[in-house]
Amino acid sequence: MREAHKNSTFQIQFHLQAFSNYVEWQPVFFIGILLMYLLAVFGNMMITILVCLAPQLHTPMYVFLCNLAIQDIVYVSSILPKLLFITITADNSISFPGCITQLSSFSLCVGTEFFLLTSMAYDRYVAICIPLRYFLIVNKRVCIQLISASWITGFINSFMQSLLICNLSFCNSTEINHFFCELKTMMKLSCSDISSINTLLSVECVILGFIPFSLIIASYVCIISTILKIKTSSGRHKMFSSCSSHLTIVIIFCGTVLSLYIKPESERFQEQDKLLSMLYIGLVPMLNPVVYSLRNKDVLKAMKKNIEIISK
Repeated sequence: MREAHKNSTFQIQFHLQAFSNYVEWQPVFFIGILLMYLLAVFGNMMITILVCLAPQLHTPMYVFLCNLAIQDIVYVSSILPKLLFITITADNSISFPGCITQLSSFSLCVGTEFFLLTSMAYDRYVAICIPLRYFLIVNKRVCIQLISASWITGFINSFMQSLLICNLSFCNSTEINHFFCELKTMMKLSCSDISSINTLLSVECVILGFIPFSLIIASYVCIISTILKIKTSSGRHKMFSSCSSHLTIVIIFCGTVLSLYIKPESERFQEQDKLLSMLYIGLVPMLNPVVYSLRNKDVLKAMKKNIEIISK
């Protein structure tokens, strides 16, 4: 009986409504999403290759950044190509296995990104507040442990959510009012008991959301306090500029994700929620290479050096 239920569930075809309410804006959506996707993939691939090739970038900060870039490529590639296909063809069907793939990739990347951003905040805290002990505290072993913990946490989060969704029955509508198989939207379609998933989401919001976000804020309180003690304005400006990029991404990513998952459900604001979701799914991965790297002298120097080597 259980096997029959599982087989019937895996044969379900869902339909992603995406931005179907804005038919006249579909060409604009397509061009915007395509640009976001191409810039995100190209920019993050460039950062990954540069960090791997340039010895001067083999430092904790850039190793964290490289992992963030890899995660961003997985992130956008699991969601945006399907959205582009829906936008241009109007074929919005997606199989249950396809939905689970999107959901698991999304859960993996969100969990991993929260902890990578926290690790980067810790790295900046040690570099600015305890600079003389930086290489003792953020050594290779600690760096590997933080990166491994980020990915393992993401995998556990992804596995648990996918497992719970696979055990649900979907006997109501198959219309998903979103542009990807988002967990809370899929839960609305189920006729099974979803109390266990609601409990998991509450625990995850604390462990994967509020705790990392609180640690990042605590790190920046210490960082800003230390920067304000610097006597020269040029020194303060240099320190602020090295942290402002990370803080900008943290506010956009953490702010939108947490606000969407903790606010009360409302049918009135579903279209606005989709646009807000695009901030952390499309905009943040596109901005990461720009705000973290293309303004960074070390990265630009490494890029110029590698271009010269290739052109010879």
